[in-house]
Amino acid sequence: MRSLNVDSDLEGPLRNRILRGIRREDRQRILSHLTSVEWQRGEMVYETCAPQRYAYFPVDSLVSITHFLEDGHSCEIAVIGNDGMLGISIFTQTMSMPEYAVVQAAGSAYRLKASVLKDEANRCESFRLLLRYTQVLLTQISQSATCNRYHTITQQLARWLLIAIDHLPQQQLQLTQEQIAHSLGVRREGVTEAAGRLQKAGLIEYRRGRINVINRAGLERVCCECYKTVKRETERLLPD
Repeated sequence: MRSLNVDSDLEGPLRNRILRGIRREDRQRILSHLTSVEWQRGEMVYETCAPQRYAYFPVDSLVSITHFLEDGHSCEIAVIGNDGMLGISIFTQTMSMPEYAVVQAAGSAYRLKASVLKDEANRCESFRLLLRYTQVLLTQISQSATCNRYHTITQQLARWLLIAIDHLPQQQLQLTQEQIAHSLGVRREGVTEAAGRLQKAGLIEYRRGRINVINRAGLERVCCECYKTVKRETERLLPD
């Protein structure tokens, strides 16, 4: 993780939907407390049940919230990008969570000390926005659970790709099928078959470690209702 000087890029924080939605006067107070960080793919942001000393606001990175079982199996329960934040447990004052937070797509984020976030949340009405974001995150988690239970791997992959590109400035992802399989909690062979179907349909281009979405509208048609449910709730609760 590499720290940068936030003063050199004051517009940077506004690329995060949560920071952009906070009232200007409240946001100005925390700007001096923000530090820009660069993440590499695979970097661990939060360990399970470890104290969360910072909240993070992604800008062009993507973070997977993943639950690991004792037998080694794992499943992604949420994806957080530039429309959200990591560190809800700070806001709720529980200070930790049982899941891991791992960087899926390298990029930048802004971090804020837990003590500053707690102080601001107590004094600022506009930080109630974090409560609405909590509802968005819970919607994503519940839809992910439903999708993983009832929908095909092809539908799950389409949903995952749409959510991912919503959080990133480009339509291309640098991810292996193994990583996606981990996120969906399925076998890699299932992801290989699903990616092959989407590529054959002209919706994506897949080369080793790289996926490019070339027909978003078509991908939305293949996708199940879960993606639209989360997107609708995000647009309803979070100001653009």
